[in-house]
Amino acid sequence: MTDTSLVATRPALVLRSLWRDHRVWMASALILAAVAVLDAAQARDSLVFTTRSLLDTAPFLVLSILLAAWAGATGADNLIARAFTGAPAVMILLAALAGGLSPFCSCGVIPLIAALLAMGVPLSAVMAFWLASPVMDPSMFVLTTGVLGLEFAVAKTLAAVGLGLFGGWAVHLLSAHGGLSDPLRPGIGNGGCGGRKIHDPKPVVWRFWAHADRRAKFGREALSVTLFLAKWLTLAFLLESLMLAFIPAETVTSVLGGTGLAPIALGTVVGVPAYLNGYAALPLVGGLIDQGMAHGAGLAFLVAGGVTSLPAAIAVWALVKPRVFLLYLALSLSGAFTAGLLFQLWTLA
Repeated sequence: MTDTSLVATRPALVLRSLWRDHRVWMASALILAAVAVLDAAQARDSLVFTTRSLLDTAPFLVLSILLAAWAGATGADNLIARAFTGAPAVMILLAALAGGLSPFCSCGVIPLIAALLAMGVPLSAVMAFWLASPVMDPSMFVLTTGVLGLEFAVAKTLAAVGLGLFGGWAVHLLSAHGGLSDPLRPGIGNGGCGGRKIHDPKPVVWRFWAHADRRAKFGREALSVTLFLAKWLTLAFLLESLMLAFIPAETVTSVLGGTGLAPIALGTVVGVPAYLNGYAALPLVGGLIDQGMAHGAGLAFLVAGGVTSLPAAIAVWALVKPRVFLLYLALSLSGAFTAGLLFQLWTLA
C-alpha cells in the first residue's frame, strides 16, 4: 500500500473508530446539524430544550448513578443467585422480584440465563427473571419518577414483577406437559461473565468504602453510568423536542389516545421496533403522553419495548431454541398488553 493510499484511508479509519465508540453522541450531533441546516431556529430551540430537560432530571440522574455504582461496588447484584433455589413457586416469585427490583447489570443477563439453564435451573424461574429484568431496576425507577411521575414508576415496577410471575407460571404449567425441556441451542451454556454470579456467588460487602479496590470500582461504575445515561438521554430529549415540534398533538391523540383497547394494542406492537433504550424511551413517552397518548399505551410501549427490543430479541434467538423464543415473544407481548390495560383502567377509576 502506497503512502498516498494510507493517507486516504486514515480519515475513514478515524471516522469508523469514532462511530464505533461514540455513535450515540455522533447521532445526536448529526441530527442537530441537519436540523440547523433546514431550520436554524428549531435547532436552537431543540438545544435549549435538551439542556433544560437534562438539568431538570439532574437530581434523579445523580441518584440513579449512585445506586448503580453502589450495586457494583458492594456486589449487591450477587444476591440474584439466591432467587434460584427452593420450590418452584418460591423460585418463580423470587426470580420475578429479583428481575424487577434488583440493580443487575443488563450486559450480564444473557450469559447469566445461559448459565442458569445449563445448570438445570427450571425454565419457569429463569423465564420469570428474564421477562422482568429489562423492564425495571432501582435506577430506572428513580428516572421514571423524574420523567413520568411516581404513579407511572410504581405501575412500571408492578408490571415488571407481574410480567415475571405471569411468564414463570405459564412456563411452569406448560412444562408439566413436556415440550420445553432442553431449551438452549447446542453449544450454549458456559455462562460468561454473568454466569459467575451463579457458579461462584461472592458475599456482599456493604461497607465498600473500606476497600481501595471497591472504592475504585465505585468510581469506574459511576463514570461509566454517567456517560451511558448522558449520551442516551441527550439523544432522547433531542428527539423529543423534534417530535413535539413536528408531530401534531392531534395525530398522537387520534392514534394513541382514548380509552379503548386499540391504543394499548398499538402501543404494544409499536414498542418492539421503535424502542431505543430503557432510559432514552422515557422522555419520548413523556412527550407522547403530553400530546395525548393514553397512559396505558405508554406503559405497554415501555414494557413491550424493553423486553422485545431488537437487540434483546436477537440475543434471545441466538441463545434458545425457536419454540422457546416464540414463547418468550408471546409472553412478552401479551403481558405488556395486559399491564397497559390494567394501568389504563386504574387511571380511569
